[in-house]
Amino acid sequence: MRKIHINSVAPGETLARPILQENGNVLLGAGVELSQRFIDRLMGLGIDMLFIDDPLTEGLEPPSAIQDDTRKRASDTIFKTMTSIMDQPVIKGRTIAPELGRTFRKVFGDIVQDLVRRQEVMVSLTNIHVADSYLFHHSLNVAILAGIMGLAKGYNRNQLEELGMGALMFDIGMTRIPKELLKKTGAYTPAERSQMEKHTEEGFNIIRAQHDISLLSAHCALQHHERYDGSGYPRKLKREEIHEYAQIVGIADVYDALTSARPHRKRFTPTEAIEFLFAAGNTYFDLDLIKIFCRHISIYPVATTVLLSTGQIAVVAVNNPLAVHRPIVRIIREPDGAPPPAAYQIDLKDEHSLMIVKEV
Repeated sequence: MRKIHINSVAPGETLARPILQENGNVLLGAGVELSQRFIDRLMGLGIDMLFIDDPLTEGLEPPSAIQDDTRKRASDTIFKTMTSIMDQPVIKGRTIAPELGRTFRKVFGDIVQDLVRRQEVMVSLTNIHVADSYLFHHSLNVAILAGIMGLAKGYNRNQLEELGMGALMFDIGMTRIPKELLKKTGAYTPAERSQMEKHTEEGFNIIRAQHDISLLSAHCALQHHERYDGSGYPRKLKREEIHEYAQIVGIADVYDALTSARPHRKRFTPTEAIEFLFAAGNTYFDLDLIKIFCRHISIYPVATTVLLSTGQIAVVAVNNPLAVHRPIVRIIREPDGAPPPAAYQIDLKDEHSLMIVKEV
C-alpha cells in the first residue's frame, strides 16, 4: 500500500486502510473500490490523505503504534465520555463525570501494553478519520505520543499513569466550549479566542474534581498551552514553572495538530512538523524534551510517497533509525513517469547522491 493525497486518487483504486468515524467505527472499510462519488464524499468530510493498494507497493504495511482493537476501544470510550460531558449541566462550576478515573485508567493501560510490546524504535500515526472527529482522535494520538515519551524517559508505572491520564484528558475542557465555536473555520474574534482559551482551566476543574485522578494529571490540562518563554496561557508560566508532564503533552499536542488536516489550513508533513518543533526549542518547549520526542518519530513513515532528486517517484519501504532522513525506498515511477518493469528498492543510506526532495 501507499499513502497519497486524495487529489491524486483515481476512480477504481482500492482503499487499503479504513476511514474512521468519531467513535472509532469504520466509515469506509479497506478493500472498497473508490468511485468518484466516494472520493468527492471523502473530500467533503475533510479527508485529504488515503492509503491505497498498489501492486508495486505490495507488502508495504506501515506499523501502527497501537493495535486496531485497542484504538477502537479507546476511541469509543473517549467519544462516549466527552460527548456525555458535553450534554451535562455544570453544577457549582464542576461537571459531573462519574467513573472518569477508572474509565481512562483502563484505556491508557491498554495503550501502554501495546507500546511496550512494539519492536519498532520509531513510530507514526497512521489512522485516517473524518474531520469532525478531530477532538476525539486527537486526544488519543496525544496520549500515544506522550506514552512513548514517558517510556523513553524511563518513567515508573505511577509516573506513566499520571502522564497518560493527563494526556488522554488534556483537552477535556473543550467539552465546555460552545459547539459552534469549536466548528468555526474562520479567524476568531478577540472575545472568541478568550473563550477558547478557557478550555485549559475548564479541563483542570473537571479533572481535579475526580477523587481518583492525580492533581498532576489535571495540570496537563491546565498547562499544555504554557510556553517555555512565558508567552503561553493561562498563567504565562516559564521554564521549570511548567510541569514536565504538561510540556510533554504540549509537544505531542502541537505535533499531532500540525500533522492533522484542519479546516483552516493544510496539514504539515512529519518532516515539517519536526522542523517546527526544533525551531521552537527553548522558546515554546524545553529543547531536550523535543530531542527525545523527535528520536522516536518517523519523519518519512512507511508507505509515504516521495519525490527523489532524480525525478523518480518512490514509496518509503523501511525506516532507518540511525539515519532518519535516509530510508529504504521502493521505486514506482521512473523520471519519465513510466513504472519500472519490476519494483526495486534503493537504500538511500548507501546512495549519497540521491535525496528525498518532498512528499507527494
